[in-house]
Amino acid sequence: MTQQDIRPPAAASLTLAAVEPAPDRRPLISYVLPVYNEQDGITAFHTELTAAFEGRPDLDFELVYVNDGSADGSLATLRGFAERDDRVRVVDFARNFGHQIAITAGLDVARGDAVIVMDTDLQDPPRVSLELVDAWREGAEIVHARRRSRQDTLFKRTTAHLYYRVLRSTTEVDIPLDTGDFRLLDRRVADELRKYRERSRFVRGIVASMGYRQATVAFDRDERFAGETKYPLRKMAKLAIDGVTSFSTVPLKMITRLGFLVLALSLIGIVYALAMKFFRPDITVSGWTMLMVVVLFLGGVQMLSVGVIGTYVGRIYSETQGRPLYLVREVIGGSKADD
Repeated sequence: MTQQDIRPPAAASLTLAAVEPAPDRRPLISYVLPVYNEQDGITAFHTELTAAFEGRPDLDFELVYVNDGSADGSLATLRGFAERDDRVRVVDFARNFGHQIAITAGLDVARGDAVIVMDTDLQDPPRVSLELVDAWREGAEIVHARRRSRQDTLFKRTTAHLYYRVLRSTTEVDIPLDTGDFRLLDRRVADELRKYRERSRFVRGIVASMGYRQATVAFDRDERFAGETKYPLRKMAKLAIDGVTSFSTVPLKMITRLGFLVLALSLIGIVYALAMKFFRPDITVSGWTMLMVVVLFLGGVQMLSVGVIGTYVGRIYSETQGRPLYLVREVIGGSKADD
């Protein structure tokens, strides 16, 4: 089964007005919950999330878990949730496609009047998600959960702090500081977001670029409940590159500026070499050291430039292939009419 098989009818994405819940029913809140090797903590998360629901009888809830090719017992646990709770649906990927694609699949399936995206490691407290709902009911169409503090290592906190600020200063959209993918989207926004099908996805940037009425709810991020982070340095670096190259041409502009700088330095070097040749020939010696410095410097600049250009060309190549964003093995739970 491909991504098209689980998406709602296309007409739903053409709705221009917000979907208002009928007066005789409660608003339906959908949760999009990516899961990758979370067997040690997923049960605790599900228990805490459903417990939070008990205090909100004015709302109905739907939980869309996306199993992103987990290699542990996460899928078996999710199956148990679906068997015991008809509010749970599980989208099981054929393999690991990545966190941003898992969010996309969950949005394709979610049916709620509002959709909340959050991770399942309990760093984002479930109780805070209900504060996002309150902000939505007050009129906001996008509600960002902003991290007021976070229980991470000093290296993680420092790099995250710098990353969000560099990203904001280099991209062409106003991405809220210190926000991840934990946010609420109105039905209208979710339908519009489903139209964005690029492969190298940076969801938080896409959402920020859409406009609409946006609000922010500050919270204190908790420690990870169990297991290891699914965003090690390598994946964080890739996400950072996707964020910059998706919404900015600054790296390409920097190559041009660097080229002018190198040209200026080269002209200065030429003038210096000629001056020494004509005015101080007595101390002019074979400039092996200078030659090596110049060659290595120019070689490094050229490789860096080719790398940046290659990143953009690679994105073009990936997009032109037109392959499905993800493949689904099966959808577990929910009514048969929706599959």
